[in-house]
Amino acid sequence: MEILPAIDLRGGRCVRLRQGDYAQETIFSDDPAEMARRWESEGATRLHLVDLDGAKAGRPVNVDSIRSIVKAIKIPCELGGGLRDEDSLRLVLEEIGVERAIIGTQALKQPEWFQQMTKRFPGRMALGLDARNGFVATAGWLDVSQTSAIELARQFVGFDVAAVIYTNIANDGMMQGVDEGTIQDMVTLAGLGLPVIASGGVTTLKDIERLTAVAKQEPRLIGAIVGRAIYEGTIAVADAVRIASA
Repeated sequence: MEILPAIDLRGGRCVRLRQGDYAQETIFSDDPAEMARRWESEGATRLHLVDLDGAKAGRPVNVDSIRSIVKAIKIPCELGGGLRDEDSLRLVLEEIGVERAIIGTQALKQPEWFQQMTKRFPGRMALGLDARNGFVATAGWLDVSQTSAIELARQFVGFDVAAVIYTNIANDGMMQGVDEGTIQDMVTLAGLGLPVIASGGVTTLKDIERLTAVAKQEPRLIGAIVGRAIYEGTIAVADAVRIASA
């Protein structure tokens, strides 16, 4: 199982939000590229980037910061936030050199478009499933739909989806651990044949141990994103990588 340190970008800085709330922001660094180099040096093999301003604006905003991160490190990056048309995808995938684009809002609103993009960019499109009480939230988590996360994912079975990134918003940034309900949702998604990355709530190495144990039973659980915990020091990236790759 791969450990993906998260770098959330807002106003060109590395921040974390609580439950996706833009009013509950903590700034961790003014130099996202330096932060990226740090996580790479501690053993990360991939980074998870989020353009928080982009998620709100519906288009990439923190382009300079993203470009600086990609240039600063040798490991691949995935990026979500505001990627809602093919021009945006070409910008981040072809011009900037991001390895994977994460699509959330547009996959819900235009599932056929997302299916087309998986054909146009095979193996480079990830589905961002952000759920509140099992229902998909979009537009930087500002809107909650009436579509269940599992139901949305079903529409993309059989397509070349690089990963489904499943976030339980209630857990995100709250430092409360990964709950069993979220784990069961991820196992259900993996059971559809989709590769799954866990996101939200990873707080201590016990969470990494639990997810690693699940991944041994369900090999389609391919990764875990770690955010606030690595910035607040409750998890060291090197320790998480060691456990997850054991």
